[in-house]
Amino acid sequence: MEHGNILKEGRNCQRIEKTDRLSFLVDADAYYKAFVDAVDQAQHAVYISGWDIDSRVRLIRSSKDDSGQDISLGHYLNQKAVATPGLNIYILCWDFSVIYALEREWLSSLKFEWNRHHRIHFFLDDEHPAGASHHQKFVVVDDMLAFSGGIDLTKNRWDTPAHDPEDPRRIDPNGKAYSTFHDVQTVADAHLANDLGDLFRERWFYATGVQLDPVERKTKPHWPLEASPHLTNVQAAIARTYPSYKGRQEVREVEALFLDIIQSAQNYLYIENQYFTSSVISDALIESLKMPQGPDILLVLPEQSRGLLEKSTMEALRAREIKRILEADFHKRLWVVYPALSKKEDVFVHAKVMIADDRLVRVGSANLTNRSMGLDTECDVVAEALDDVRNRDAIAAFRNRLIAEHTGHKTEEVSRAFSSEDSFLNAVRSLSHNERSFKKISINNQLPVDGAKLVPDTSLLDPNRPVELDRIFDHFVEKPDENSKGRPLLRILIILGALLALAGAWRWTPLHQWMTPQKIAHMAETFKESAFTPVFVMAAYLVGGLAMVPVTVLIGATAMVFPAATAVVYAFSGSILSAILSYGIGARLGSAPLHKIAGPKIEALNKRLARNGILAVAVIRNLPLAPYTMVNMAAGASKVKFRDYVLGTGIGMAPGILAITVFADRLLQAIKDPNWLNISVSGALLSAFGVGFWWVRRRLRRREKGE
Repeated sequence: MEHGNILKEGRNCQRIEKTDRLSFLVDADAYYKAFVDAVDQAQHAVYISGWDIDSRVRLIRSSKDDSGQDISLGHYLNQKAVATPGLNIYILCWDFSVIYALEREWLSSLKFEWNRHHRIHFFLDDEHPAGASHHQKFVVVDDMLAFSGGIDLTKNRWDTPAHDPEDPRRIDPNGKAYSTFHDVQTVADAHLANDLGDLFRERWFYATGVQLDPVERKTKPHWPLEASPHLTNVQAAIARTYPSYKGRQEVREVEALFLDIIQSAQNYLYIENQYFTSSVISDALIESLKMPQGPDILLVLPEQSRGLLEKSTMEALRAREIKRILEADFHKRLWVVYPALSKKEDVFVHAKVMIADDRLVRVGSANLTNRSMGLDTECDVVAEALDDVRNRDAIAAFRNRLIAEHTGHKTEEVSRAFSSEDSFLNAVRSLSHNERSFKKISINNQLPVDGAKLVPDTSLLDPNRPVELDRIFDHFVEKPDENSKGRPLLRILIILGALLALAGAWRWTPLHQWMTPQKIAHMAETFKESAFTPVFVMAAYLVGGLAMVPVTVLIGATAMVFPAATAVVYAFSGSILSAILSYGIGARLGSAPLHKIAGPKIEALNKRLARNGILAVAVIRNLPLAPYTMVNMAAGASKVKFRDYVLGTGIGMAPGILAITVFADRLLQAIKDPNWLNISVSGALLSAFGVGFWWVRRRLRRREKGE
């Protein structure tokens, strides 16, 4: 492998093709412009696959003082469909986890359904194992031109290589400014574009059951860039990750390619990635670093993760892996850095790039995480120059361009540094003395909560294969060994402490999001003493349900405003009334409109509800399968008996309502005033939740077995 091809069909890539033209688009401004230019030429089919797709994202932001003329993705695609008879546009988006609900376009499926041209086909893809995501980000135009990399057609991605902190164009669809964002996409033609077209058609068939016909390529495609392509007549391929699911075999080409590149590198490895939590990748880097003679390694990561959840989980796991590889750096060939704009500003790295020895370059969607190796669907484009001097020079130029962007230098200055210094890392360090430059990542940052410590088996946070739902519960009910008799008690205390912290956060901290319990509670305080309070509360639940406000947010707000006993009555009554209203809407609409709005998951939900009645409703209330209102509408559409539906909803909602309105309150009271009454009530509630926990666990096991 050291002297031959790194690419091996069937091991680390799907198939190797000779690609006529391939270029690198650095940052979303370049990608979005090229995307519009390419789609302008489309005649037959445009395929769009994404982790997230937002119809409101602005594609062309021509100048800093003329952003009002920019067009949105949804509007542009509609215009293109109207202007091009015979063109079909297929959009496949991950049917995302509820955890990302506030980050996504609200009811994107519904908006595409109502506002789209009839030849625009939008579908939410939920054909993946529990906890997995469809992470591939690529676009194919007429099977002749394709984009693939790390950039989604969604909000908060657009930026330029200047990464100007004051750029007024870097705003989301709501007009809110966001911070700098670095990413990379590729554009290629010929056989590689056709391979990505095949990949999309395979995904579309799995998701919808509809087989799309390949597009007949007739002419050489229009190249959507002013500059000449970076690589020409180069050996290229796509590397994929597919999890094992519903009889389909897993594909781990992404993982194999990472390992083969690291093993074969001799002079340097340049790596950009959003995450670094994969133990397999760490092990491979450690083996490389231990060799007396081996490549210099530059690992470019974001300074910090974004969001409390990622800071307390992925960043904690990242610190562990960085510590491991630093401890193995006996020969001082490793530098782990982030790109800084100034002492106070940094650039968020979202790119997934690896370059080795000027001979191989890969750009894709795969992170250096365990889940990218075997759980999420991924797609990386890789090109290998071998002894082709022109393409090797082009790969080196791409590397220099990235380093120039991050250090504030011109590419010519970067090139001179590599010519004058005696090693790769010495050259990079010589360029890192400006305010804008690479800065060493510290692994001693104080995390708000080390979420990795709450779960002994960290594979639960970053799994490398599909995880059975039942295994999630097993992590909290492990049998203690003889040498760890105190661990169960410690674990209970940790979990209770986390629950208390969560309860405190929901009650007292200012959570700056859209629909928070605090904001709702603040509005409710005005009516608290009114004789019409019950009417107001019930109306809030009814309107909130129709507006798709999460029912847990409404219950949380109720718990903040009213005493525990009153809050239970209000929350329970409001939840039932909201459920009845949306049940009636679902019964009126029927299953066909719901399927168009919410996708095939609703159809599966309909069957489960109709077949199992009370039990199904109760169990589904405790599973994050779909928003509360959608479940209610599905129940109405499935013709489940009204009596079964109401009873099942009451049984299923009761534990959650009690947990939010009573348990947290009693637990806090027990700590503030540890008398026997408070302790007994907390213990009784904890026992009741334990029984409910056991029951749901039992139902989940049966669900996994298909009983």
